[in-house]
Amino acid sequence: MNDDPLALRPLTARSIVLSTLLGHHPPRMPARALVRVGELFGIAEGTVRVALSRMVAAGDLRQRDGSYELTARLLARQARQDESRSPRTRSWDGGWEIAVVTVDRRPATERTALRHAMADLRLAELREGTWLRPGNLERPRPAVVTEQCTLLTGTPDGDPAALARTLWDLSGWSARARALVAALDGAATPAQRFTVSAAVLRHLLTDPLLPDLLLPPDWPGCELRCRYDEFEAELRDLLRQYVTPGPAG
Repeated sequence: MNDDPLALRPLTARSIVLSTLLGHHPPRMPARALVRVGELFGIAEGTVRVALSRMVAAGDLRQRDGSYELTARLLARQARQDESRSPRTRSWDGGWEIAVVTVDRRPATERTALRHAMADLRLAELREGTWLRPGNLERPRPAVVTEQCTLLTGTPDGDPAALARTLWDLSGWSARARALVAALDGAATPAQRFTVSAAVLRHLLTDPLLPDLLLPPDWPGCELRCRYDEFEAELRDLLRQYVTPGPAG
């Protein structure tokens, strides 16, 4: 029997280090500070230092002058995370972005890269090779998209809200968002709140960021963002008591 319907990932040394750096600007901290964060959540110093070494070997972190910082791949993840919390939107005129794959014989690596890029752009696949979404977001299109696709703008003949419901599981997203809000309310310890907050950020990365006219009533996206912002302020104050300037080693 699953006692955790949200299937929250347990805290590990790696997840603590990664979440701390992803939420820190700039994403660079001394080793000693990261050790203190781990100790705050019951992770021994040696375990944190082993995790740091493994993350460097895996290309997740770069070590420099006794501090650790995110590498380019994770910097891109931090940018997506920040964007999911404060999306850059524009007034929606009813138009939809449409991207149609027009390149033949793509290797698997290029197809996979395109899928990742479309997910980052919040486009959904209507059918194989055809992606779309309402044109209410401001963000650049990466080369992997412009090189493989022909880009168009159009409007559906039918109900755009019905089309949105076929492209995204809005009721499922909403239900999990509300469950995460409840989990934040019920988290009694810093470790529990840290675990839930990491799940909140992952969920926000999958928010389709649709115009209000296409969302079901009582959409919880803004509430989830506000609740996370409140938690982040609390966590920042808590960490400030533990992460003080000191020797880097």
